[in-house]
Amino acid sequence: MHTLSEENYLKAIYRLSQKSKKITPTAIAEVLNNNTASVVDMLRKLTDKQLIEYDKKSGVILTDGGLTHAVLIVRKHRLWEVFLLDKLGYHWDEIHEIAEDLEHISDADLADRLDKFLGFPKYDPHGDPIPQSDGKLPEIYSVTLADVEAGGKCRVAAVKDTSSAFLQYLLRLNIGIGTQIQLIEKISFDQSLIIKINGSEKTTVSQKFGESILIN
Repeated sequence: MHTLSEENYLKAIYRLSQKSKKITPTAIAEVLNNNTASVVDMLRKLTDKQLIEYDKKSGVILTDGGLTHAVLIVRKHRLWEVFLLDKLGYHWDEIHEIAEDLEHISDADLADRLDKFLGFPKYDPHGDPIPQSDGKLPEIYSVTLADVEAGGKCRVAAVKDTSSAFLQYLLRLNIGIGTQIQLIEKISFDQSLIIKINGSEKTTVSQKFGESILIN
């Protein structure tokens, strides 16, 4: 049995491992809004439990056991987000915090039963891939709207920024997963983007906006 704090660390390390080859205590501290000294203390505990390997030069690596547990936490979190949105009618800017609590429910069959009940979804409501029961992931999208050439058309596949403020902004623009976007022009002055959303009138958004939308 692992504590809630330990599980949050494992999840943070797993998510960082998807973006970087070297995971440092400083990077973990930034994700968890903690101080580096506290992070190092927790890394010692996780090392003692054989959930991670930590070396100052190579950084933090999940052991096989640590990886298995981290993937399960992420799997439960993303399945709960689907459940909250599709079955309970929550909005996509409300579900993350609730799923943060639900992901820590410990039951051997819960994730698989929830997965089956939901029809085996591949992605959560924000477009993040849901790990399968064997730990494998569906396709991960990495191209952003800001990477698209002027005149190009694309579809929203996921959002990198899952903050309530950004998700609410997307709702105001009628943008969700699957929304069609055409990039009309990139403004050379500040790299802002002129776009059309589902063929509507032109709208100008910031470079930060474009870098926060993953497309396919």
